[in-house]
Amino acid sequence: MRPALLTPLFGSVRTLAGIGPKLAETLARLLAVGDGQEARVVDLLFHFPIGVIDRSRQPGVAGAAEGATVTLKVHVDRHAAPPKHNKRIPYRVFASDDTGEIALTFFHVHGDWLEKQLPIGSTRYVSGRVDWFNGRPNMIHPDFIVPEEDFASLPLVEPVYPMTEGLSRKTLAKAIADALAKLPALPEWDHPALLAERGWQSFGDALNRTHHPETAAEFEADAPFIARLAYDELLASQLALTLLREHQRRTAGRARIGDGALRARIRAALPFTLTASQDKALAEIAADLARPERMTRLLQGDVGSGKTVVALLAAANMVEAGGQVAFMAPTELLVRQHARTIQPLADAAGLHIAVLTGRERGAEREAILAGAADGSIDLVLGTHALFQSGVEFRDLALVVVDEQHRFGVHQRLALTSKGEATDVLVMTATPIPRTLVLTYYGDMDVSQLTEKPAGRRPIDTRALPLDRLDEVVERIRTAVADGAKAYWVCPLVAESEELDVSAAEERFKALDAALGPVVGLAHGQMKPAERDTVMARFLSGEIRVLVATTVVEVGVDVPDATIMVIEHAERFGLAQLHQLRGRVGRSDRPSVCLLLYKAPLGEVARSRLTIMRETEDGFRIAEEDLRLRGGGEILGTRQSGMPGFRIASLERHARLMELARDDAHDVVARDPNLVSGRGEALRVLLYLFGRDDAVRLLRAG
Repeated sequence: MRPALLTPLFGSVRTLAGIGPKLAETLARLLAVGDGQEARVVDLLFHFPIGVIDRSRQPGVAGAAEGATVTLKVHVDRHAAPPKHNKRIPYRVFASDDTGEIALTFFHVHGDWLEKQLPIGSTRYVSGRVDWFNGRPNMIHPDFIVPEEDFASLPLVEPVYPMTEGLSRKTLAKAIADALAKLPALPEWDHPALLAERGWQSFGDALNRTHHPETAAEFEADAPFIARLAYDELLASQLALTLLREHQRRTAGRARIGDGALRARIRAALPFTLTASQDKALAEIAADLARPERMTRLLQGDVGSGKTVVALLAAANMVEAGGQVAFMAPTELLVRQHARTIQPLADAAGLHIAVLTGRERGAEREAILAGAADGSIDLVLGTHALFQSGVEFRDLALVVVDEQHRFGVHQRLALTSKGEATDVLVMTATPIPRTLVLTYYGDMDVSQLTEKPAGRRPIDTRALPLDRLDEVVERIRTAVADGAKAYWVCPLVAESEELDVSAAEERFKALDAALGPVVGLAHGQMKPAERDTVMARFLSGEIRVLVATTVVEVGVDVPDATIMVIEHAERFGLAQLHQLRGRVGRSDRPSVCLLLYKAPLGEVARSRLTIMRETEDGFRIAEEDLRLRGGGEILGTRQSGMPGFRIASLERHARLMELARDDAHDVVARDPNLVSGRGEALRVLLYLFGRDDAVRLLRAG
């Protein structure tokens, strides 16, 4: 049960002053709480400012610089109302101090309201941005207008929050203030020595200071109160992962030892020899499966390193031992691609496989469900639909999850509910730096595939300025005439006024005009079936040039594609560039990756393109990407900071993450059921940060 003192925080935002059903919907959209769910008070508490407006400068009218946000103490001199029938002319109020006069300008405002706010002869504090026109200062719609006696209510350092349509700054600020008022006195879960060493305040004080910083400098990333909250978030995550791992160790597994017959047939059917790292990973997996403890292993392999074959051989081991296997991928496209790779090898070995996605319906679906339930199907490949109610297995022994970060770290708890003592193998094509592995996969053992299969050639990577675009199009024309296939990746689907980027749709029209009907288009806003059709035409060779957004980043396998053009490469992260490049070079044919950039390049963009030309080592690229960009991009999440974290940022808080991990291990070693005084406080922490799955594990014993 959630501790009673947290009840006010887990109520709907509608319990806050001024928040009705409509604003509650707006806040749910802003806070991204999930379809059909209401935003809670706690979600609002963790909606942090992204910066501050410093209103503390009071330079006087004459000293206010162009474009500066200032606070001025002024005497209201006169009003200049617009003509009654011309609303395009603004209402101006002229005010002054000892240094000069300023015009306070308002559009579409009632004069009687302004006369109350700024009565002639009164003294007012006004705060806002100052612009100079024809040598005269002007402030359009001051953000604040307060009498002298209310000066203390004017926020001299005002936090700036991410916003959404239909919500005003004042409404959000009022709601957050009310949410903070609901925050109860919480027990202290951090170690006293750590608090003393770091000079950290209590959790409640740190949260209040984050929403009400007293100076602009105080809002820097290394501010003690932000560090305190980041540490608490990291501790909650590391404690949950440590408890999960401990629970899996305590939960009896089943030793699964196959006779090797199916694996031998699969190996014999392979058109290549396994690499040394594939053999090593398979030996690690077989050793895990042979133990009576449950396996939870991460298989990290760069693009094209052969993870699917390793997963199939692990599955064959399970089937030899009498169990069944579920293989889950994030999209139907990836599921069917895995099925194409696996089917001929499964046929050679006598493995019965089936695909289960939203597309399988009626009698076909019923037959697959029956085969899974009676054990006649050995391996079922599917999307997350595999784990919905109605899908049952006779003996689900192994779950393989591809691209785990697309599903979320704590969903692993739900994956094994379809079987008894089910083992888990998680695969990712994203090389992940050690620090992120510890953060994101702290409950798992790790195997790495560090080589490409024999016969793969290096990819010739070149960077070219966009003014050589015509040369690139001519090169594509020649290559296509010789039978080549090419990807052309653009960063946006439609034209944006904010970003000077050629959109995929515009590039498709241009290439279609230049090259003819061999060009196709695929992007994330198309219906999945429509996109799959285009991909199938590219695979078959009916289309020779595929213009796409980053939907081709993960998992698309077209072995005879040998050219990758990435337009505006300077706008992509290193990990993404590496993933995209990995779509070519998947055969023994020479391949090229052209990075088209808009000059001049910034320092970070130049570093990225240099690293891409220097190496194809995904693990080195991942470390460099972490150094240049931060952890979010590496794991496929586009926000800054670490995936699944609202406060903590890897580049700022990496050292705190190590401290949190050590603390979590120490806590679980001393108090595995969290029953001590600090243990009870840590239970509150787990609930507060949404890691309460771990508390349920404690109850499960």
